[in-house]
Amino acid sequence: MYLTFDDGPHPVYTPQMLDVLARYGARATFFVVGSLVEAYPGTTQRIVDEGHTLGNHTWNHEALGGLSREEFDETIGRTQALLSRWGSTCLRPPYASMDASTRDWAAEHGLTVFTWDTSPKDWLQVSAQDISQHIVDYARDGVIMLLHDGGGDRSQTVVGLDSALSQLSRRGYRFEPLCT
Repeated sequence: MYLTFDDGPHPVYTPQMLDVLARYGARATFFVVGSLVEAYPGTTQRIVDEGHTLGNHTWNHEALGGLSREEFDETIGRTQALLSRWGSTCLRPPYASMDASTRDWAAEHGLTVFTWDTSPKDWLQVSAQDISQHIVDYARDGVIMLLHDGGGDRSQTVVGLDSALSQLSRRGYRFEPLCT
């Protein structure tokens, strides 16, 4: 199962997510926003140091569908310049917003586009119980789960993730990074 986190790094919630992941020996992919990587380099380094991988999530969380080539290259290229030292080769378009050029232009930056299979929609401020139940209910081999470590109050996500990983770990699930 692939756990992915969008919209960070966040100085409060990303470390909490990392603590939960460490407790269960889980590894994940964090799709990070370039401006936040620049603001919180220590948190970003901790993600990598603990065995997780990074993916490009644009400079300022821009929707990629409809961007000009120049705008696309700016937001992706600027972020990729920060992430390249960690070998990042993945891109997740915010909101899954893409157009006919997105995958080709991403490939020219050496990036593969990934979206997700399911999400508890934690950006809607759902309860920890609902988040946990969704993760458990939709757990399957190879499923890509979208969660968030930034972009708002993620305290419920932290608690829900902990509960879900406790249950799924007992069932023998392994959690590996999507992007390697």
